[in-house]
Amino acid sequence: MAKKMMMAIATIVFICGFVGMTLAQDQDEGNKRKGKYLYRKVYKSCNERGEIASPKPALNPDAKTQAQWKAIFEKKQFEEFGCKEEWGKLTEEEVKDIFTYLHDHAADSPTPAKCQ
Repeated sequence: MAKKMMMAIATIVFICGFVGMTLAQDQDEGNKRKGKYLYRKVYKSCNERGEIASPKPALNPDAKTQAQWKAIFEKKQFEEFGCKEEWGKLTEEEVKDIFTYLHDHAADSPTPAKCQ
């Protein structure tokens, strides 16, 4: 009986630890699917306002390496993207989502991607 009780407690502790780690990781990273949507939405809005000629994003995720994307977002140097008005309206969470999308599909990532 004591062995079963100890095994049950150990299992509960393991599950709680695993769930806690998973939730902590989700909070640190943005949502790359949402980031892809937001990234495209920024340029669509910018195009509708007439600042750019095409609704296609200025940079594809594979235009830079993961380290380059990280440096741009850490320094908040978004001038290269254009559409300053739209970038200025984004929340920290939305910027994190866009970063996750661009970083996870960078040139040196396992799954480089182009905006289409």
